[in-house]
Amino acid sequence: MNLVMKSDLAERLDQAETDVLHSRLTAIKNRDGNPMGVEIKRIGQTTAFFARNIPGPSFNLVKGFKEAEAEVLDQIVDFYQGKGIPIRLEITPSNGSSDLLKMLHQKGFYQCDFHTTLFAEPSDLKDLPIHAGIDIRRMKREDFDLFGEVYTKGFGMPGFLSQGIAENNEVLYGNENWVFYLAFVNNDPAGIGVIFMEEGVANLAAAAVLPSFRNRGVHSALIQARICQAITNNAGLVTGQARFGSASQNNMEKAGLKIGYTKAIWIRE
Repeated sequence: MNLVMKSDLAERLDQAETDVLHSRLTAIKNRDGNPMGVEIKRIGQTTAFFARNIPGPSFNLVKGFKEAEAEVLDQIVDFYQGKGIPIRLEITPSNGSSDLLKMLHQKGFYQCDFHTTLFAEPSDLKDLPIHAGIDIRRMKREDFDLFGEVYTKGFGMPGFLSQGIAENNEVLYGNENWVFYLAFVNNDPAGIGVIFMEEGVANLAAAAVLPSFRNRGVHSALIQARICQAITNNAGLVTGQARFGSASQNNMEKAGLKIGYTKAIWIRE
């Protein structure tokens, strides 16, 4: 079957993204003493995610907001103002409307970015060529320090965050919904990849490649490994997210994923 984009599929993909973040932050929140200061708040049918000690926007955002939730927007704003950080809304095309966007503008929001959601059924996916010397290995618990190092360097983050990233991901180890991979080139660490699988949907949750190993097929190899895992787990749908027009998006498309929609990111300082 060749899926085409309709509102119900868009809602499924958006919910799958929410499930990834909810699973990850719930595990981090359950660490002794909740050191990352995680809070997840359900306001209406919208979910507000907050992680005080995890920098950047990826874990501090609102998912599932739509026109029907307009009446709770002030509550959402108050939640983030109470935390002392800007509010960040993700608006999918299926959840957007001219009235909603006009209301956001009137309340001081503006669109600051786009983000692409891709999807495919397993039957539509393609085998990608794996370059010589690339080895993708499923991670063991003792690999998370290396994971943190590669993650920070791959995403251009400060090195002092490496240990925290290692600990925040290690808490997911052993959870059957999560699988972690390390990529090596001629036995040198080169990249990381993560997949989350739940209710028949496999999400290519994260991947990063060290700058010195880019443009050598490492990212594509990580995609291929995670697609194989999704098929092994009988996933009926594979999805991923990437910055619009990025190399990550390009590589997912080469693997057979197609663009479902581009989310609009709205913020208010």
